[in-house]
Amino acid sequence: MAEEILDLRAVPKAEAYRQLDRHVRAVLHGVHDPIAAMATMSALIHHAFGHLWTGFYRVVEPGVLLRVGPYQGTVGCLEIAFGRGVCGTAAAEQRSVIVADVSDFPGHITCDARSRSEIVVPIMNGRGALIAVLDIDAAEPGAFDEEDRRGLERMVAWFAEDSA
Repeated sequence: MAEEILDLRAVPKAEAYRQLDRHVRAVLHGVHDPIAAMATMSALIHHAFGHLWTGFYRVVEPGVLLRVGPYQGTVGCLEIAFGRGVCGTAAAEQRSVIVADVSDFPGHITCDARSRSEIVVPIMNGRGALIAVLDIDAAEPGAFDEEDRRGLERMVAWFAEDSA
């Protein structure tokens, strides 16, 4: 079945995230595979907003190591230690991190030199364990705000709901 890819760049953010969340949930209805969900979400989010890089870093060693998972964009970093860079910080602190200008983030890991801003959202399963982080990079500074955080956190709640 061919799925529709939404282009939401011209839609106000709050409404865009509502539409995208409904779309993601409809596409994933009946799916119980977190990797398939990560691949689907990364494609839908990436194309809906036209980001530079959209993808997941999966927890492969709790508290220690993240490894690249499904993504859209250029080649990403293959592994990131907890506490390093924006992804490692979000994983270690289990909180969303918004960076308006990556050059201002101490220890930022440059996977693509075109990246200027970033948002990383932790993903928990139904037992409250961190299973991954969603990482999105944009080519322009200040691309992400609290509306993005709320919309993305609502969307990735699927992982906790599906495994509850």
